[in-house]
Amino acid sequence: MRAQWFLILVAGFTSGVALRSFINLGSAFTIFLIFAGAVLFLFFILKKDRKVFLVSLTLFSIGLGILRYDISDAHRGDPFLDGHIGNTVSIRGFVSEEPDLRSDHANLTVDITEIDVAKAKHPIKTRALVITDRYPSWNYGDEISITGKLLLPKNFEQSDTGRSFDYVSYLAKDGIFYQFIRPTVSRIGEGKGNVIKRKLLLLKHAFLDRVSRVIPEPESSLLGGLLVGAKQSLGKDLLDDFRTAGVIHIVVLSGYNLTIVAEAIMRFFSFAPRMMGLTLGGISIVLFSIMTGAGATVVRASIMALLALLARATGRIYEITLTLLFAGFVMLLYNPKILIFDPSFQLSFLATLGLIHGAPLLEKHLKFISKTFGLRDIISATLATQIFVLPLLLYMMGKFSIVSLPVNLLILPFIPLTMLFGFLAGVAGFISIFLSFPFAFIAHLFLWYELKVVEVAAAIPFASMGGFTLSGPVMFFVYAATISIYILNKRKDARQEV
Repeated sequence: MRAQWFLILVAGFTSGVALRSFINLGSAFTIFLIFAGAVLFLFFILKKDRKVFLVSLTLFSIGLGILRYDISDAHRGDPFLDGHIGNTVSIRGFVSEEPDLRSDHANLTVDITEIDVAKAKHPIKTRALVITDRYPSWNYGDEISITGKLLLPKNFEQSDTGRSFDYVSYLAKDGIFYQFIRPTVSRIGEGKGNVIKRKLLLLKHAFLDRVSRVIPEPESSLLGGLLVGAKQSLGKDLLDDFRTAGVIHIVVLSGYNLTIVAEAIMRFFSFAPRMMGLTLGGISIVLFSIMTGAGATVVRASIMALLALLARATGRIYEITLTLLFAGFVMLLYNPKILIFDPSFQLSFLATLGLIHGAPLLEKHLKFISKTFGLRDIISATLATQIFVLPLLLYMMGKFSIVSLPVNLLILPFIPLTMLFGFLAGVAGFISIFLSFPFAFIAHLFLWYELKVVEVAAAIPFASMGGFTLSGPVMFFVYAATISIYILNKRKDARQEV
């Protein structure tokens, strides 16, 4: 009974957040929903009618979801800064996220602290995206001075789907409301921001430096992508090959990536007793998260990946599903904008559901595949996660890789060993370069093989096909049909057990 109430609360709250993400019906509508829910609850206390309670809980939770989004959307930038849109301004701030390095530029997320107007400094507290030269190199915590035209981000049309991308809301979910394009930027200090995060990122860069000393390119860049999500140095052409082959998830720190990698890690520890394997796998995922700098995206995906693995290891699928919903509920309470405008949250949630519910279901129908080296588990996990995220990927990108499944099956079994020996090579490099060579040699062999598989697959004609863009309603229908099929299968299995 309580589980049903919880599900209604989560569903109502999520529906409220989703509704408000697209439509602003005003505060009066929100107050009406909450008030109606409260009145019906009082009626329930008098009449003890369970249906009345469920309706009151539904209305109340929808109202709370809308209200939470309203609160998060109340502060959109700074009024003083808004008065200078389109003008050249001089501001100061610090780099508050790890720089996003591209081939010809760098994207810096900057927390603005003050603006200089008519030689008078005004304190400001907001965030901007600064597109600047890649060099000189930039680091998290750098205090910088920026002089350039202050702009508002604009939505744009995606070339792949022809659909307008809500870039404004995508940035707003991270508190970014302003933009500078190629301004004059100078470093005036360093050491700002969170001390722990800064140390973690320094550790990450030192680790990548040790790896690059013993493993050549492009293998070292691939290892950097596998271990810490440092995909930029792979280059555009190689990244396009990974997208064409349908394995971009292994070098991009998305929720889909972490779920797949986490499953591969658990397969690697399958030789150990269940609890030991679960513990070692969990520790590996935590270390993986820390090594990447423990950003919000990675932390969210890591939590979901751990829950999925816990469900598979213990068999307590129903309880873990409730825990997953609770984790998602807490994340939405913290930042409701991630529901619609954060692809990583969406992919990680769907991939986790696929791993929890889809993989065991598929495994029953794949008994003709050997369990040797965990092959059946890998195939069922890969199929389940891809089935669950495919409609969303088609909605977002409109492309489908026909070689994705075989390439994943050829690569994923070797990912844990690649990560293990690559990690050992980097750690050993802190002690001695010579000590890291044996580990680096083995890691290099795996990395060369994985790159070769991607290269060959991407060269296949029509390996990736476009024109499969799904509209929002069609995507919703596909997921509704998938859920219905799953429920029917569960009921069928229950009847057979009886």
